[in-house]
Formats: sequence, structure tokens, C-alpha cells
Amino acid sequence: MTATVKKEAAAEPAVKRRRHTWWQLLGKDRFAAVAAVVLGLVVLTAVLGPWLIGDRAVRQDLRASLQPPSFDHGFFGLLGTDVLGRSVLARLVEAAGTTLSVAVPAVLCSLVIGSAIGMWAGYHGGWRESLAMRVADVILSFPSLLLAVVVLYVFAPSAANIVLILAFARIPIYLRTARAESAELRTRLFVDAARTFGTKSWPTIYRHLLPIVLPTLLTVATLDFCFVMLSESSLSFLGIGIQPPDVSWGLMVAQGRQYLQTAWWIAVLPGVAIVLTTVSATILAAWARLAGDPAQRWRLTAAKRRRGAVAGVTA
Repeated sequence: MTATVKKEAAAEPAVKRRRHTWWQLLGKDRFAAVAAVVLGLVVLTAVLGPWLIGDRAVRQDLRASLQPPSFDHGFFGLLGTDVLGRSVLARLVEAAGTTLSVAVPAVLCSLVIGSAIGMWAGYHGGWRESLAMRVADVILSFPSLLLAVVVLYVFAPSAANIVLILAFARIPIYLRTARAESAELRTRLFVDAARTFGTKSWPTIYRHLLPIVLPTLLTVATLDFCFVMLSESSLSFLGIGIQPPDVSWGLMVAQGRQYLQTAWWIAVLPGVAIVLTTVSATILAAWARLAGDPAQRWRLTAAKRRRGAVAGVTA
């Protein structure tokens, strides 16, 4: 037993020095791996699904109205039909693309714009930082969902308007995060060295600040993706989001709420899709925060090392 413990102690530094890839770190967290699989399936469904289902999402068959989930009407009747006899499965697939086509561009736009302004303000400080923070405070003073409701009531509700208003409302989240990280990093020695050698501000931000700030920003973006998707679903539920003949998960819930007692699958199944996607994104965001932080990454491998050490001592 003593020899085994010595071997484990000698091998431990080598294990600590070994660098794990992202795939290896993901495999060490079962919940994060399952969440990544779920999100991957949602993305594949949104990208490839419309090509596979054709026009079944809009094809009506009044003779098959409000049919419960079964194989009586083939594979596309697996999740039942709505009041017009349209396949709920096909509409879920079609709605996945619509929902992601709103949530992903909105998050990417707010991430790029807010991060760029925040790192620029945090790096320079002074009046630039004060101006950026005051603008962020003004935008945050209006609840994003309420702002979207007002704007969409004034202008025509469309996917493009939803993306623009949600992206605008979420910019302060990334601006404040990037500003706080950059303000702390601008006093580091490597930033002072870059200034000493005459490197301009934007190259310094891109080469030295962005790689350090990016993991935190991506974690915030993953969590913000859940909020944006729920906001789009809420707007569609209120009738000022995605408009027919387009379909989204939130619109499916809104259209099926009056049939909850007779045809629950019309509203419940899209709600389950929303919950699964948001929970998976939240779990993956927590994993990405640990995997992207060198100071916290050891938590993903500590449990496995401990199990191996205990097994060696027992032997």
C-alpha cells in the first residue's frame, strides 16, 4: 500500500501539468455533456429540420384536427396535431429555426457592440468610461421586455424588429461586464509593457485584453441567450412577436393555451422545448465559466483524481 501511495504522489505533479482539451473537460462533467448534446440537437433541428419536413408545418388537414399523439397519421403524427390538423412535430421543428434565428443574432449583436464599447471605455478610463456607464444606466433604466413591448406596438412586429430591440436592450449587460474586466486589467504589467513599446489602444485591447475577458463574456452570452429566447417567447405569447404564418415556440404556446383541457400537447410540448433549451444553456454556461477560468478549471478534474487516488490507496 505504501508503494502505491508513493507512485500516486509521484504521478500527481505530472497529472497537474497535463493540459486538458475542451472536449476532455466536457466529458468529465456529465450534466454539461448532456446539455451540450441537447443544444446540439436543437441547433441541428433548426438548421436541417426545415429541409426534411418540407411544407408539413403549414399543411392543413381538418379531418385530423386535434388528434392526440399517436402513429395513426404516420411519423409526423407522433406528437399530435393542432386545431387545423397540422403536425405539432413539424411545427416544433419549424419553430426551432425561427426562435434561434431571433435569439442568436440578438445575442451576437449585443455581445459584439457592448463588449467593444466596454473594453474601450475600461481601457481608457476617464470621461470615456463615465460616458459609457451613463449611457448603459439610461438603457438599463427601462426594463428590456417593457421597452420591446412599447417599440413593437409602435412599429410593425417582425423578426428583424425583435432582434434589433432585444439586441439594443441587452448591450449594457456586456458593456458593464467588459468595462469592469478591462478597468482591472489596464493596470497589469503586460498592458504597461504594451504601452511602453508604443502599441496603440485597439491592438492592445484585441491582443491582450480580449483573450482574458472573452471567457467571462461568453458565459454571460450563454445565460443571456436564455433570457432573449424567453423574451421572444413572451412577446409572441402576447401577440406582438412572431406573426403567422411564421411560427415560434412562444407563438405555439399562445395558440394552444385555449386548448389546454382538450389538446394539452399543442401548448405543453413547445413549452417543454423552451424549458429544455434554456436549462441546457444554463448548465453549459456554468460549465464554460469553470472551463474558461484557469483558476477554477481544477474543479472539473479534481473529482476524478480523487477517485483514482482512493482506488490506489485501497489497492
